Amino acid sequence: MAEHRVVITGLGAITPVGLSVADYWEGLVSGRNGIGLITHFDTSAYSVKLGAEVKGFDPGNYMDLKRSDRIGRCTQFAIAATREALASARLDMAREQPERVGVVLATSGMVWTVGEQAKIIETRGPNRVDPLFANKIAASMVPAQVGLEFGLKGPNTSINSACASGSDAVGTGLNLIRLGYADVMVAGGAESNISPIAIAGMGRVGALSRETDPSKACRPFDLNRTGMVFGEGAGVLILETLEHAQKRGAPILAEMAGAGFTFDAFNDTAPDPEMEAVCMRMAIRDAGLTPKEVDCINAHGTSTKLNDASETKAIKLVFGDDAYRIPASSIKSMIGHLACAAGAVEAVAAVMTIKENVIPPTIAYETPDPECDLDYVPNKARRQPVNAVLSNSFGMGGQNSCIVIKRFRM
Repeated sequence: MAEHRVVITGLGAITPVGLSVADYWEGLVSGRNGIGLITHFDTSAYSVKLGAEVKGFDPGNYMDLKRSDRIGRCTQFAIAATREALASARLDMAREQPERVGVVLATSGMVWTVGEQAKIIETRGPNRVDPLFANKIAASMVPAQVGLEFGLKGPNTSINSACASGSDAVGTGLNLIRLGYADVMVAGGAESNISPIAIAGMGRVGALSRETDPSKACRPFDLNRTGMVFGEGAGVLILETLEHAQKRGAPILAEMAGAGFTFDAFNDTAPDPEMEAVCMRMAIRDAGLTPKEVDCINAHGTSTKLNDASETKAIKLVFGDDAYRIPASSIKSMIGHLACAAGAVEAVAAVMTIKENVIPPTIAYETPDPECDLDYVPNKARRQPVNAVLSNSFGMGGQNSCIVIKRFRM
């Protein structure tokens, strides 16, 4: 059976630098920093003070308030981003076979808030636990609620593979369409993990920056980087077969060309550049390209010592001397690390990079690191022709996921 070509026809985004794709993109290109003091809870007793929160989000602008009260914040983000993506794709569900339109979203749900309900049991008793607890917290309910909201009855699943999740979801959506399980997939990720337990736990393990100056908090590949900053939000892509998109006259933004998936089997937290390189090669090959045809890299670029150095080594393993000509920027410098949603939100940016021929910068970059000596597009966006973007996502624990998006050509 011949594989379907898969194209991207719609985008949606809720991010720390904008509540729409247009605002998000303008924020990235202008180098806007979405990092600031955490306001979701009192951090006075915490060593970590900064996060990249979504600002000014009103769920009532995207859904019925009764529904918004019954779901978690990350699900609200997912519905909002999906609404924008479906509208931009001009997908009319009244004209579709609903069982041929599916949803795959990367998320951890609201698992980081489970302690609030445990506290209620301890202080007020089990009969006071929120009866909608599972509905709000379970990761599976994020794509389920999106399917309910828009009447999407095809494959419906959530993915959690740590920081690789977002790209895993987009790659899974690609392959579900290729294999004939759906004509259209809503693929992406949603996350809202700026919570006491998440900040305390990841702070204790040393992964989060303790910097108090937002302008210096997240500086991927810089010699003085001190750790990552948690972000929140959602990114959604509408993927569909080329035939389906052409039949309905859909706008084709780019081609979802390839994906690669590997696992380090190496260490609980330390990455393995060898397997990261294998994953990149797999995605490039799956896209029908050679490394020389990749124009830029959306780097995983978390701003941690180990990850940035490992990714730099992996890029050199894949591209050899060409590694020095390929821009590899990290937008986490502006939006923080959206964990399970990171790869999805970055995939939206990758599509816009191709559409606009502009590569977003790595901001807050000041001091080169001898171990990280590639072109990270420091501090200022760069205009140049871009036909193919490799987007890297590497999860703590060893999960690796890479996707390739390229300019659509018949």
